[in-house]
Amino acid sequence: MPDTTLHDRALGAYLGLAVGDALGATVEFMTPREIALRYGVHRQIVGGGWLKLPAGEVTDDTTMSLALGQAIVQQPRWSLHAVAQAWVTWLLGGPVDCGNTCRRGIRRFMRDGSLAGPLADGDAGNGALMRHLPVVLATWRDEQAFERWAIEQAHVTHHHPLSDAAILSLGHMVRDWLIDPDTADARMRSRAQALVDTHPVFRFDPYPGRASGYVVDTVQTVLHHVLAYEDFEACLVAVVNQGEDADTTGALAGMLAGARGGWQAIPERWRRALRPQVRHAIEQQVNELLRWASILR
Repeated sequence: MPDTTLHDRALGAYLGLAVGDALGATVEFMTPREIALRYGVHRQIVGGGWLKLPAGEVTDDTTMSLALGQAIVQQPRWSLHAVAQAWVTWLLGGPVDCGNTCRRGIRRFMRDGSLAGPLADGDAGNGALMRHLPVVLATWRDEQAFERWAIEQAHVTHHHPLSDAAILSLGHMVRDWLIDPDTADARMRSRAQALVDTHPVFRFDPYPGRASGYVVDTVQTVLHHVLAYEDFEACLVAVVNQGEDADTTGALAGMLAGARGGWQAIPERWRRALRPQVRHAIEQQVNELLRWASILR
């Protein structure tokens, strides 16, 4: 593995999230058989899909993350209210997509100002997991802050123990790659096993074969493929060709694989295919979040 810096891995995680989002959006809600019949193996960022996206465009996975990150760096300290308000601005700006649970939570905040909804069985989707990376980067020096802020941002829209467990597990995996890459692979496997031991519903070996927006299906798909494929491209191609919620499974697999390999591991053709405004926003925000982490208070 080439020598990579903290910045390389942070940028790899964020660009990996966006690349996986853009790649997977084309085949979102398709079945593996439908993908095979139409594309053979889907491996190019070409846009289209049910959202009819231009090539290189991203979905709510990336744009909600960017809104969260911007809310963090614009404040002198953590402000959940600023985060929720950033998502209001995002929603009112007409994003290309917004999941029902995210929309419901944001509109509840707009209506009554509450920053958390009640515990709800219907909140076990992947919408809070898909966007939590900026918190990971802003708190990579402070484990307690990471755990508290990650769950607080989640509960604005998703209040469910399986969502919480997934966020903490995958977030810690990214932090491990940032903090100590020499031991991160072993720790990632250990954290994956610990998640399954604590919540057996997440068992991913053998792979159950579902990649829906249910947070369990999402995490099973991501962990199975990230642990099975060391190569960034091979990992993402295998993930998104499972179809279903492919933009989010692709985004999260790209986040972990990008943290593991750094931005250099992402194929250049995929990096260049991203819409330039998105790529530049990510590059700037990574710098700001890491700078913010150095003065965390």
